[in-house]
Amino acid sequence: MHEQETDVIVIGGGTGGYSTALRAAALGLRVVLAERDLIGGTCLHRGCVPSKAMLHAAELVDGIAEARERWGVKATLDAVDWPALTATRDDIVARNHRGVEGHLAHAGVEVVRGSAAFTGPRTVRIAPDEKPHGEPYGKPYGEWTARRGVVVATGSRPRTLPGLAPDGRRVVTSDDALFAPGLPASVLVLGGGAIGVEYASLHRSMGARVVLVEAADRLLPLEDADVSRHLTRGLKKRGVEVLTGARLEVLTGARLEGAEPHEDGVRATVRTGRGDVHELDVERLLVAVGRAPVTDGLELAAAGLATDARGFLAPADWARLETAVPGIHAVGDVLPPPSLGLAHASFAEGLLVAETLAGGSPRPVDYNAVPRVTYASPQTASVGLSEAEARDRAGGDVTVGTMPLTAVAKGMVHGQGGMVKVVAERGDGGKGAGRVLGVHLVGPHVSEMIAESQLVVGWDAEPADVAQHIHPHPTLSEAVGEVYLTLAGRGLHQQS
Repeated sequence: MHEQETDVIVIGGGTGGYSTALRAAALGLRVVLAERDLIGGTCLHRGCVPSKAMLHAAELVDGIAEARERWGVKATLDAVDWPALTATRDDIVARNHRGVEGHLAHAGVEVVRGSAAFTGPRTVRIAPDEKPHGEPYGKPYGEWTARRGVVVATGSRPRTLPGLAPDGRRVVTSDDALFAPGLPASVLVLGGGAIGVEYASLHRSMGARVVLVEAADRLLPLEDADVSRHLTRGLKKRGVEVLTGARLEVLTGARLEGAEPHEDGVRATVRTGRGDVHELDVERLLVAVGRAPVTDGLELAAAGLATDARGFLAPADWARLETAVPGIHAVGDVLPPPSLGLAHASFAEGLLVAETLAGGSPRPVDYNAVPRVTYASPQTASVGLSEAEARDRAGGDVTVGTMPLTAVAKGMVHGQGGMVKVVAERGDGGKGAGRVLGVHLVGPHVSEMIAESQLVVGWDAEPADVAQHIHPHPTLSEAVGEVYLTLAGRGLHQQS
């Protein structure tokens, strides 16, 4: 054990933590990063990367069925080799993990595998973890002092419900669902947010019977209502059973009344708002009811800090992501809304904090312009305000343009439905369209189409600004261009 000084101490090596460390080191600061698990965090090892690898495999499975049923390609699926599939997934994760570790080493970041806790506003004690997750990165344990500041980037863990104890086999969370043994024949997914929807889509593609239960009156309740409607339609078309719209006590939506694990699975009772009672017997119950910030063990009080009522570490200055204690910053999932708990948002937060600690004055993160994507089939992608939010903020003085993806040739080729929706301010004098407030997409590959909309919303562009730029034909993005043309009064395949 020893005492040592550094410029910046980062607690947590997930997306927010390692991005802070890399940028701070690039700006000439000495950085110590403490991580008690694996560099890359939940996103790399249990969430974003492995789940999207699995969803790609699911897309390939769906493609075999489409080839046979729609295109006359007489292909059949013999079986899914689960060990081979998971081996490919794990290889992708491992290569990304080595890449991040290599970047940190090349940047000169001193990574310590251990648990960190505050001993003062600028001092942190790093100790070997009681349950090590691998060989130590290094052994400079002891108390460290940060000359510039300390960054809390400790991430989040899945929330659970009373009486539902995950066992990694019959009752699982999003952290362990990918690593549960084998492919279940039936799954009850509890939670219709992005995580629940993605896992419901994945298991359905792999042939499971899937029941998706959401406590609100629609799936993706924080997204535009039309996004929810198109997504639900697409999932139901694929055979996912969707239960929403109930009201019980203080909850709106379908609610799990009870669940009883047994040797071969879980028996559950779900009650809907119409009074319907569904008795379900499934092999696996997947709890996806959100994530909670991780701050246990940090000894925040020693630094003069405390979490809010929900457990988040709220900034006193959002422009700097600095807490009420000067020099202590927070990034990633420990932040409350308007932070989004998304990996790409935490990258931006890490850059902001690193540049702030280096003495710069970076622009604050514009959370309204951060894209939100659900990688189900169909996919959803949004940025900016929903129609309801826009009408509320603008007193109803907005204009909306929509177009189904099946109205363009490439949408017909894919045959999966979907839509484009653009919400904009009403133009001067009540004519035309002003600043674009929100863009919402549903359909195949829309996760790859949303970046343009991020620029449109982030730069306060108007439909006329976008309409002068040409979208390629035939593509799905053509539908986006068509909506802007229509809103600008230059409709081509739509009437203005």
